[in-house]
Amino acid sequence: MSIHEGHRKRIRELFLRGGLDVLNDHQVLELLLFYTNPRTDVNPIAHRLMETFGTLAAVLDAPYEELLKVEGVGENTAVFCKLLPQLMGRYQQSQDGRREIINSVQRAGEVIRKCFVGQTEEVVYLHCLDAKGKVLGRRLICRGSVNSASVSPRKLVETAMAFNASGVILSHNHTSGLALPSQEDIETTRRIGKALAAVEISLIDHIIVADDDFVSLANCGYIDQE
Repeated sequence: MSIHEGHRKRIRELFLRGGLDVLNDHQVLELLLFYTNPRTDVNPIAHRLMETFGTLAAVLDAPYEELLKVEGVGENTAVFCKLLPQLMGRYQQSQDGRREIINSVQRAGEVIRKCFVGQTEEVVYLHCLDAKGKVLGRRLICRGSVNSASVSPRKLVETAMAFNASGVILSHNHTSGLALPSQEDIETTRRIGKALAAVEISLIDHIIVADDDFVSLANCGYIDQE
């Protein structure tokens, strides 16, 4: 057994015995890199990543192109780093299952924020609900800001009708870190609300997420609850 193989075995055994709590961030990163660099000493690569970006979270949030600039980081490693945060978000959504009930603004924020874990660009989701607030399904509508060019009312209506939804919640994220709605957000919300109302589907809310914060446009008075 080589020195590197022995080191890998020790890190794996530490994890299996005590979980991530017994590993520091550098060791966690090493453990991840084992699976994209099966024959390489990943210790120097992990150090370079931490030195470049500062924290484990910053490594996983770093743009794909910036990861590739770090010596020793290839396409497989860069893709893997981009996959992990979004996988964690998908895992949380999967745990909740299709029996989620959204019956308040606070609950909407709790459920919907999970969709944006690991997202480093603006994305738009539509959440389709039945009359009791049970989530029937969600769809990624587009990548990009909420505006006339990227969000098609027709696509939203067709998606809601496909789920036989009584109401929907639109959501998107602001990568700026501020969840405050822009004038474009407000105008697009009203336009979408009218399109849905024409087929007797309610636009219940439009949730804007930024990091751990969210804003409800319904709470702000921008959605006609009638």
